[in-house]
Amino acid sequence: MSPATPTHHPELTRHQSLVLGALSREESPASAYTLLAHLQAEGLRAPQQVYRALDKLIEYGLVHRVETMNSFVACAHPHDHAHGLVVFAICDQCGHVDEFADSAIERRLKGWSKDEGFQMSAATVELHGKCARCHAGAAAEIETPVEAQGVEAP
Repeated sequence: MSPATPTHHPELTRHQSLVLGALSREESPASAYTLLAHLQAEGLRAPQQVYRALDKLIEYGLVHRVETMNSFVACAHPHDHAHGLVVFAICDQCGHVDEFADSAIERRLKGWSKDEGFQMSAATVELHGKCARCHAGAAAEIETPVEAQGVEAP
């Protein structure tokens, strides 16, 4: 983080910086144990060290927990914490996760909560399916003639 970048949290500790850096390099959500394996050479030895760092990074809005995968992702919008409700689109085939905010969904959830007298403390929306890349790959396989795959037609 450059000194000119305004932050709303204290400076990160060494462990928090290491965990955030490792998580930012991941292609897909990572578990605390995966992060620990990547960071053992940096001196992290116990899962509690990673979990403590993750807890603070979540508190600062720099990391999100992907509940259904029991894993974590670096926030795609670390300097835009006004985005409110975060929605995750999770590809069940390749594990890629897209993060986006949707104010309409947020308004609907808040409206329902108000109408029902429900005091919502947190909301996570996770969509599971197939990403565009995996969907396109599957469609290409279907359209490829059997002969083009090197297999003789019956």
